[in-house]
Amino acid sequence: MSLDREWLKSSAATLAASGVFIGTSSWKYPGWRGQLYDSARYEWRGKFAKARFEKNCLAEYAEVFKTVCVDAAYYTFPSVPYLEGLASQVPPDFQFGFKVTDEITVRKFPNLPRFGQRAGQRNEHFLKAEVFERGFLKPCEAIRPRVGLLIFEFSRFYAADYGQGRDFVAALDTFLAQLPRGWPYAVEMRNWQWLQREYFDCLSRHRVAHVYNSWTEMPQISEQMALPGSRTNPELVAARFLLKPGRKYEDAVKSFQPYDQTKEVNAEARQAGAALIREGKADPRRKTFIYVNNRLEGNALQTIQAMLANPE
Repeated sequence: MSLDREWLKSSAATLAASGVFIGTSSWKYPGWRGQLYDSARYEWRGKFAKARFEKNCLAEYAEVFKTVCVDAAYYTFPSVPYLEGLASQVPPDFQFGFKVTDEITVRKFPNLPRFGQRAGQRNEHFLKAEVFERGFLKPCEAIRPRVGLLIFEFSRFYAADYGQGRDFVAALDTFLAQLPRGWPYAVEMRNWQWLQREYFDCLSRHRVAHVYNSWTEMPQISEQMALPGSRTNPELVAARFLLKPGRKYEDAVKSFQPYDQTKEVNAEARQAGAALIREGKADPRRKTFIYVNNRLEGNALQTIQAMLANPE
């Protein structure tokens, strides 16, 4: 399927005007040149300059879409200059979705090189509201009108972390109760067994959205949408189409790079995305954020176009 950039631009703008924001997870993909990006903008001495591309391509991205999920914020607390740099490249009506830094959401640091001596250790800042407020919210104040969504992404917990889902929900409830009001909070889970009434009730009490997410060990997004009480904030709905359930991230990267074309159509995900769009358009009270990752089908741009083209 070829990409119709102008149609995509017009459709995204029309949806944003009705409170439905659709975009991608990150934006620095050279594979999108010739589709979303004009290669000539990023040439230096006749060759593609990757550094120039990564520094400046958000501005061209924002010519088409009205939102993007900033995955980079998950790995380190964002600085004011970094956030202001992002905001300087987008129009006033653009909305960012930020993944909250894992310093807040990881209970035990994974055994990965980037964690250094903390790898395998308990995280003393896990669910510490004051650390989140100081390290994340305070910098975000600099671009607050552009902050559309703040996602607390919790990787899968194991029995050593929490014996039962209700134990996590109790800790989450305490954390959410301490957060400053007025920000668009959302929670993304990777323990499908915990998608129970007590979890949804917890989010609802604090007007926090559940992020419908397509991931290795999660149910299909349509299944999550059908769960009673899953729309936990009447004014905010969020979804991230990341991976086909059952597929590992590393396998998707290997299969789909360089993300320049659709490799595998995911009809269920496309239908679920279209349903969320229709639902969002029908409720003027609500803001809806939908993010699509290249690892779902191979090319997030074409996936979004298919969702938008889905008939009413």
